[in-house]
Amino acid sequence: MDRPELPLAQLHAFLVLAEELHFGHAAERLGIAQPPLSQQIRRLEDKVGHALFARTPGRVDLTPAGRELLPAARRALAELADGLAAARAAGSGRTGRLRLGFAASLAFTVLPGLLHAHRERFPDVRLEIREMTTAPQLAALRERRIDAGLLREPPPDEPELKFMTVLSERFVAVLPAGHPLARHRTVEVAALADAPFVMLPRASGPGLHDRIVELCREAGFVPQVAQHAVEWQTVCALVEAGLGVSLAPAGIRRIRLKGVAFRAIEPGARTRVAVAWRADDTSPLVAGLLATMSEAGPTAAPPAARPAPR
Repeated sequence: MDRPELPLAQLHAFLVLAEELHFGHAAERLGIAQPPLSQQIRRLEDKVGHALFARTPGRVDLTPAGRELLPAARRALAELADGLAAARAAGSGRTGRLRLGFAASLAFTVLPGLLHAHRERFPDVRLEIREMTTAPQLAALRERRIDAGLLREPPPDEPELKFMTVLSERFVAVLPAGHPLARHRTVEVAALADAPFVMLPRASGPGLHDRIVELCREAGFVPQVAQHAVEWQTVCALVEAGLGVSLAPAGIRRIRLKGVAFRAIEPGARTRVAVAWRADDTSPLVAGLLATMSEAGPTAAPPAARPAPR
């Protein structure tokens, strides 16, 4: 036999009357007239099959059936209130899980501040951050394995995705500390024409790879790539070992290697960092992340390089 469903309005009326033990006071507290309250109680008693209140002139008391129902009614209404609060929080983006991809080099620039600001604003959102280069991020977004990504040089032809610039970062030359050019405050890109290059593979981040090649072409040469490395820390280690030079976002200066010098380049150039998300994504979690970033606005990275020692 199916259990009768108890309308929440009737449970609420029952709970208020059980607390007031007076129809007039309970009706006033509920904001209704006394007859509708009596009708709700009678309908609830019909569903239960027993009287819930003993009515005597000037007095109302709970019956044994009413006393048995009271704690269950309180639990049901409390669980409903908790559920409604949780639903409102999820609907407003104040709780839930947000999966964020990020390029490793951004751990030196925009990522720490972004995570701190987002946690301050949405402390109950569970952030899952996943380190990956640009191309894997784009694939993960399209396949819905991440919700948003922080990447460099977003492609111009991704109709499924949207992008918002969050950082404009200068390029620096990455040189072995003993390289003759490391004695200068700035390095002409053209002066690197004869040097072997250490670069990220194009498959990891086509936009950034092509931007570096473009800088070299504008300086009159095509970089001769001697080594590839997927992570900037490895790029710097290979430069320290004397296997070549590189051009990189200024943030990687925070990779502390004694045998590597970072120098500003001439002409100056910048790389664009953007947050990416799916164009059809209406998630309030993503909207909350974008709001955090929009408040800060596009920012510029610190100066391109520390002065060379005299």
